[in-house]
Amino acid sequence: MINCIAIPLVCLNSVSAQESTLKADRINKHRYAFYNSRGTNSIDLAIGSSILDIDYPDFDYESYFRVGYKKHITSHLSLGLTFNKYNVAINDTYNEGFMSFDLNAEFLLSPFTKFSPFLYVGGGYNAANYFETATNKAQAGFGLEYIITTKLGLKLFGEYNYTFTDELDGLISGDTDDSFIRVGLGLHVYFGGKKKKEMYQRKLKTVINSNLIVPYN
Repeated sequence: MINCIAIPLVCLNSVSAQESTLKADRINKHRYAFYNSRGTNSIDLAIGSSILDIDYPDFDYESYFRVGYKKHITSHLSLGLTFNKYNVAINDTYNEGFMSFDLNAEFLLSPFTKFSPFLYVGGGYNAANYFETATNKAQAGFGLEYIITTKLGLKLFGEYNYTFTDELDGLISGDTDDSFIRVGLGLHVYFGGKKKKEMYQRKLKTVINSNLIVPYN
């Protein structure tokens, strides 16, 4: 009678242990894939265009570039600081250079695959050249990243910026503050994470070795 009860319990424990092992194995594979193609840090580089969304009916596309640094807190979440240099223009009547220092929290939707969408949101400090005028701002963006080779990601993104001033375009008009859009094409140059990659690689080898099928003689 005791054996009849014990055998099913042993079987259940064995199945549960196997499921736990398989789950841990999947997690290790995912984390290894992240550190194998990406890393714990990245340099953020981009060029593109800036577009005013302001009081004038007409505007021009102007130049924009970005350089920054990101730190991955987890595989999905990173914090980044960027320096952005851009111009805004309205036909032949207005063309002014600006810079912004932005702090963003970024969420990578699919960090274990080569192709992943990403979202980010944050705040920044926006200033005209030589800091003649300055204001705080908020921004949010969406983009797509593709790992073209190990530690190198190609990205396409667009972001909306809302400034807490109505003087960005040199004209105070209307009841709302000025805003602008920046779109860009850039690179993520990843580095770091070598030790974590090796750790997850060892765990995967341990799982494989512990599940070897040994033939009976």
